[in-house]
Amino acid sequence: MVEAKILSELIGDLYDAALDPALWPAALGTLSRFVGGQSAGIAYIDRANRAVDAHHTFGCDPHFLQLYLSRYGQFDPTMTLLLLPTARVASASDVMPYDEFCEGRFYREWARPQGWVDSVGATVDKSGAGVVVLSILRNQASGLVDDETRLRMELVLPHVRRAALIGEVFQRQKSEVTTLADTFDGLNAGLFLVDADGRVVHTSAGGHALLAEGAPLRVVAGKLTVVDANIERPLHKLFALAGAGDVALGARGSAIPLKAPDGRRYVAHVLPLASRARRSAGATYQAVAAVFVRTATLDLPAAPELIADAYNLTPTELRVLLGIVEIGGVPEVADSLGIAETTVKTHLRHLYEKTGARRHADLVKLVAAFSSPLID
Repeated sequence: MVEAKILSELIGDLYDAALDPALWPAALGTLSRFVGGQSAGIAYIDRANRAVDAHHTFGCDPHFLQLYLSRYGQFDPTMTLLLLPTARVASASDVMPYDEFCEGRFYREWARPQGWVDSVGATVDKSGAGVVVLSILRNQASGLVDDETRLRMELVLPHVRRAALIGEVFQRQKSEVTTLADTFDGLNAGLFLVDADGRVVHTSAGGHALLAEGAPLRVVAGKLTVVDANIERPLHKLFALAGAGDVALGARGSAIPLKAPDGRRYVAHVLPLASRARRSAGATYQAVAAVFVRTATLDLPAAPELIADAYNLTPTELRVLLGIVEIGGVPEVADSLGIAETTVKTHLRHLYEKTGARRHADLVKLVAAFSSPLID
């Protein structure tokens, strides 16, 4: 009865660890004691270079763990687990004669100094790139791996495999969400996700910054509002249209000019997130529109070399192009770059020929097309 209770608690600990990776060391501790060991680890082994990365450990000396990862892992005879079928339980003596194992460098220089005499392990997961291995180490008091140890290992291994798989799925989803949030926060614009009534569902770091610096936006009672009362109604009409689907607002959304109390000008781009297809499928989504708010100024491209590559521009031609966009006329660009006006005009003529532009405004539009909403 006691053993059954321990096993039941162990299985629960494993699935808890699948949802919260911080619980893996404690779960491995319980697992190690149940199987009959004093230390445990789940590691990833790269097939190409046999490099080892310890995902989770229990009872491992940090110094010797680092030595294993950096040096002795490549001498570990139990690496043969790479060749065994998934879920096949094996000990050091299953891989090679025990006397031969004790004579090897791995045992003499790494295992014996810690008091380890044997180990039992199995492949948890296997792919073309590498394998995930579970290992339990036993000291002198526990002795060599026996049938009881193998039986206990086989008993819990399916749960370890399922927990590891569940954990991988959850971590992948969490990573995707985190990446998306980081992308939002990296936008060179404030982002607000709102529902059909204008209630804010999410605000990016840039959005919080805009609110703090006195932009023409406010969040009042949870709703996104604007300082200019004349804009308030059209903006919320767009939110309502977004809730009705892409067809009503248009897949490309709509832009609204905004003006802050201090005179600074901004542009709000409202893009629909709810589509007719999703509504017809019976799905409901809280956020129906993404509102991107940025200052009404031209951003230079994140990578000017992209323009140079696209139109085969020389470095000087690129400097003149950016100068026209940033500074203005030929005299000002010549003065800023420290070159003659005739030289600027020559490069400008080349720019027109290479890009197909006919006037300065066309060059500005060209650069704007390469502008990125992401911060460098």
